[in-house]
Amino acid sequence: MEYEIPVKVQRLGVEIQEEQLKYHDKEVLVSKEFTFDSAHHLHCYDGKCKSLHGHTYKLQVFMRGKVDHRGITIDFADIKRIAKERILDRLDHRYLNDALPLMNTTAENMVVWMYEQLSSALKEEGLTPRVRLEEVRLWETPTSFAAVTASMMGDDSN
Repeated sequence: MEYEIPVKVQRLGVEIQEEQLKYHDKEVLVSKEFTFDSAHHLHCYDGKCKSLHGHTYKLQVFMRGKVDHRGITIDFADIKRIAKERILDRLDHRYLNDALPLMNTTAENMVVWMYEQLSSALKEEGLTPRVRLEEVRLWETPTSFAAVTASMMGDDSN
């Protein structure tokens, strides 16, 4: 394979017109991943997780929608900002039993809370109904995660 250095950069209004930016009218899944470190312990649990311990969590956020006139469903920077404000800033390097509402800090409970936070933010910012939260996954270890989807949350039309 031979590689070429572009000699001309594509310019809007010259080589491509604004009405050509949107290639399709299909729905697309857009996803972003984040990591954060937190400590917690579980109540009513007979196992090593009843003791105080920590995890490097991985949060995966999936959003669904049609592209706008530019061919963008939602800007990755907006997903990052929303997740940072609503989740990461509240949980990173924190003791989850204090940082979250009263709950057992299981991945199953936490992922529902995270879904609620993200879904509320999309609505408050007026991004729905064009962009919808489709799925949230919270990885507690590299091989273990909990997930919720819009349909599981009864939010098929969010």
